[in-house]
Amino acid sequence: MTSATYETRRGQIETYFDRTAMAAWARLTSSAPVSGIRATVRRGRDNMRNTLLSWLPEDMTGLTLLDAGCGTGALALEAASRGATVTAIDLSPQLVALAAERAAAHPAAARIKFSAGDMTDPVGRFDYVVCMDSIIHYRAEDAVAALGRLAARTDRAILFTFAPRTAFLGTMLTVGKMFPRGDKSPSIEPQSEAKLRRTLATDQKFAGFAMGRSARITSGFYFSQAMELRK
Repeated sequence: MTSATYETRRGQIETYFDRTAMAAWARLTSSAPVSGIRATVRRGRDNMRNTLLSWLPEDMTGLTLLDAGCGTGALALEAASRGATVTAIDLSPQLVALAAERAAAHPAAARIKFSAGDMTDPVGRFDYVVCMDSIIHYRAEDAVAALGRLAARTDRAILFTFAPRTAFLGTMLTVGKMFPRGDKSPSIEPQSEAKLRRTLATDQKFAGFAMGRSARITSGFYFSQAMELRK
């Protein structure tokens, strides 16, 4: 069961991607020219995606993967190219449609099932689950609860990212609130790395999992930290 705060924020995220910033997001995730600020975000996202992919097997033949919050599908397509059977899900039907369109001509597209919905929807069991920047807009307790629901359906590892609580990121978020929102996304919810580690180590929802690799990516206006929970 999801909390009221999770459901409220989920609705805000869906509205943002489907109605407010679809064109901007489509451009950001393409090779089209973007502003200097958005270029830093693009580089950061590319680096983070490559980091997460480097934690997955090079040969994924016979393995299953859930791309939880697939966006425009770049990670899902790479995993499928390695032989994985991929379920790619996102809150935004428009992003899912764009992801399917971009993947359509690729030989690996047949191994991807794209669908619109919540990342924690019960759509099967998986060897790997990847949540790239999918929980960064949720409060800590909601983010952990979402990861717990995913852990119940994961057999090998969960790779996820969160917004690390740092003084610099806090300042940037404070300054950002002073400007008109325009097509900005719902606010990011920074989390304490130490507290998150303690929670994941003691919460029974993650029994059988151990903390694995960690990597922080900072690129201009992009701040994100990857963590691995593995069995």
